[in-house]
Amino acid sequence: MKSTLKKLLPFAVVGVMSGATTVGALQYFNHDSNNSDQSYFTKSSNVSFAGMNSASVGDDFVKAAKTTVPAVVTIKNYQSRATSRASEQDLFDFFFGDPFGGGRGQQRQKPQQQAPDNMPSGMGSGVIISPDGYIISNNHVVAGANKLEVVLSNKKSYIATLVGTDPNTDISLLKIEEKGLPYLNFANSDNIDVGQWVLAVGNPLGLNSTVTAGIISAKGRGIGILGGQGKAANPIESFIQTDAAINPGNSGGALVNTNGDLIGINSAIQSTTGYYQGYGFAVPANLARKIVEDIKKFGIVQRGFLGVQSLDLSDDMQVAAYNQQKKANIKSGSGIYVTGFGDKSGAEDAGLKVGDVITKIDGTAITDFADLSMSIGSKRPGDKVQVTYQRNGKENTTTVTLKDQQGGTSTRTKADLSVTEKIGAEFQSIDERTKSYYGLNSGVVAKNVVEGSEMAKAGIVDGYIITEINGKPVNSQKDVENLLNKFSGTAQIKYMDDYGRNYQRGFKMP
Repeated sequence: MKSTLKKLLPFAVVGVMSGATTVGALQYFNHDSNNSDQSYFTKSSNVSFAGMNSASVGDDFVKAAKTTVPAVVTIKNYQSRATSRASEQDLFDFFFGDPFGGGRGQQRQKPQQQAPDNMPSGMGSGVIISPDGYIISNNHVVAGANKLEVVLSNKKSYIATLVGTDPNTDISLLKIEEKGLPYLNFANSDNIDVGQWVLAVGNPLGLNSTVTAGIISAKGRGIGILGGQGKAANPIESFIQTDAAINPGNSGGALVNTNGDLIGINSAIQSTTGYYQGYGFAVPANLARKIVEDIKKFGIVQRGFLGVQSLDLSDDMQVAAYNQQKKANIKSGSGIYVTGFGDKSGAEDAGLKVGDVITKIDGTAITDFADLSMSIGSKRPGDKVQVTYQRNGKENTTTVTLKDQQGGTSTRTKADLSVTEKIGAEFQSIDERTKSYYGLNSGVVAKNVVEGSEMAKAGIVDGYIITEINGKPVNSQKDVENLLNKFSGTAQIKYMDDYGRNYQRGFKMP
């Protein structure tokens, strides 16, 4: 017996010490932002942990739930056109599985039937962020809608106006006409920590005002979902990962701390079935807040770029593929390896060279592409950032002025956009052989069609051939720009799909 006790005693001591260490490790903290808030939207700089005492945790969850539930809404997406192309799989399926039956692993039967006019094509969630009716949600919740209905937690219903969207972050901003609404404050999501208690609030599987609890299980996750279907030209992925249960319908809902402050917008789950298996992903509040402020103030998102072509050194497969292609011997590790520069690159102007390894932005470590995209993507053209980089084993720092994709350093409004930016597509000339094959006298191929754009609403996707605009033949992007520049009203467009079928549609020029 004594021999047995001697053997067990060390394990008992380790268990007690481990338990004591765990209980004693968590503490409350407050962090005040150095930047004063001059924007319309409100935020909170207080981020705190829930204590490990069970009564305290319960009290914190109840308080946070009471604060959050009234500010989370149901969004119903009504569409007049059913999608029949396999390549245009509904984004609800892609992010969360089919909300009306059948997971991602189950292929829908084709051709699809169009939903009745009084039935939504999809449902998601949203968060009220101001008392006069501004609501933040996901881009994929509102994509393709010709009508958006918002239902509050008290069952009151409104028809919402879509103010703007950003496929690159999967964020959208809506507005309903009401005052005195309950709303959530934005927390400073830079202050969150792995292990922190959080609540996810939304309307999963038709179950309104559902609250689930969990912890932040990781930060800065890039999972390749935004660019996976070509919906985002320059995706920003630096998700908050949580094990709070979220399911179809949670999309666009709130991820909050125990104060009931908004730290993220729930966007996706990683699952083999399209339903909860342990991990959900939310857009950080700081990024989401910047996007909706841009949309509200300028009508479009202001996006700054470093202007570098890059290699993520933390991605072993990417590094191996680069080495094989370039006959190089780059070592995997941490940071972003500069492989080239874009036109009018701010980074090149600041002295960066091919072969430099970016390790910090404004003093914050850059370990992978998710870190870089978050650090730069949350800034605007004209902003200056301190870039720390390694060159020949030596650390250097330089100041880079960020530019937009046209090389500008000032903010723009919708009025400043080019024709192709306004309608949401670019166009490429086709050769005479292709015209002959399809029996065409004119045509341009659509490419980089933006999700939710006027081109997308007209049914055009990448690869479709536009033959006429307003009754005039088009053979180049310049033709498209000349015909639509300064045009107002409804434009008529003729195009052909992949199977040679011809269509005529109209869209209102923005």
